[in-house]
Amino acid sequence: MGRFTIVILRIVISILLLIFLFSKFATPQLFEVLEKADSVLLFVAFFLFLLTYVLALYRWEMLLEGAEVHIWRKRILSSFCGGIFANLFLPSSIGGDFMRSIDLTRHTNKPKEIIATVFLDRLSGYVGLMIIVLVALAFGYNLKLDKDIYLITGILTFILVTILLIVFNSYLYSKTKALLHLPFESKLKEIIVGLHHEIYIFRHKKIVLLKNLFCSLMLQAGQFVVCYIIARALGINIRPIYFFIFVPVVSAITMLPISIGGLGVRDATTVILFSKIGLSKDLGFAMSLVNDFFIFVVGIIAGLVYVSTLHYRRIQHHQAS
Repeated sequence: MGRFTIVILRIVISILLLIFLFSKFATPQLFEVLEKADSVLLFVAFFLFLLTYVLALYRWEMLLEGAEVHIWRKRILSSFCGGIFANLFLPSSIGGDFMRSIDLTRHTNKPKEIIATVFLDRLSGYVGLMIIVLVALAFGYNLKLDKDIYLITGILTFILVTILLIVFNSYLYSKTKALLHLPFESKLKEIIVGLHHEIYIFRHKKIVLLKNLFCSLMLQAGQFVVCYIIARALGINIRPIYFFIFVPVVSAITMLPISIGGLGVRDATTVILFSKIGLSKDLGFAMSLVNDFFIFVVGIIAGLVYVSTLHYRRIQHHQAS
């Protein structure tokens, strides 16, 4: 009942946020902007949006090879698509990570290795995201940004550095584990230690990590470019550097497990941040709605791919068993 209540609460939060946004910003101007949007630019933006998912798939496949989990690419694609589809309904923008972890673990019977690659995949994206936003802030030092932007960026950077140090520094990891003193069952302790061991192995696979980081930088930059093209398609003229600063903050906040698929939270954050540089809130909402539509369409396509490979997955599962 507790878990069910939490899920219902997240759904309610998403719905309430969307109701609030539509009641405040669903103006005739918003619908007029959406109706007159440049269809060619929107098509280009959607195509680039799809390419970022291709990069994300390649990034995860690279980590699986590094962890010596050798699986057919078609099977990896199936789990990856299942995760994308699950993101539409699970908490935050990382709910699908649990889906693909469970799906591929059932096939390989290597839970620690699979979870380690999914964790590193997400961490790599986080690193790429923060590198880009810090570089953008450095180039945009003369921009008159709200102090909250610097505060949020500082907090996110601190969290990232802390995670990296704990994950890849055995001394800090042991100290952190000793400080926790949590009443874990011995089995759970064994799983946590084993998971950290699988992650720590990548410390000695620098080539894989560097390639992965480069892929993350390309992926994150691509997402920011997509948002900029969407804005241009809607007739919004904002300097590109603002997208490289604001979109990472939106992505990071969307990861918080307080809504379903980040819906509502992503839109509200986009409206608030871009309004700080003078963009009207209804136009900021229009920009976010197009992005939501892209996410929904890709999620449905991924769901169809996942369902269509059900028979194939069963065959592969029996062969692996």
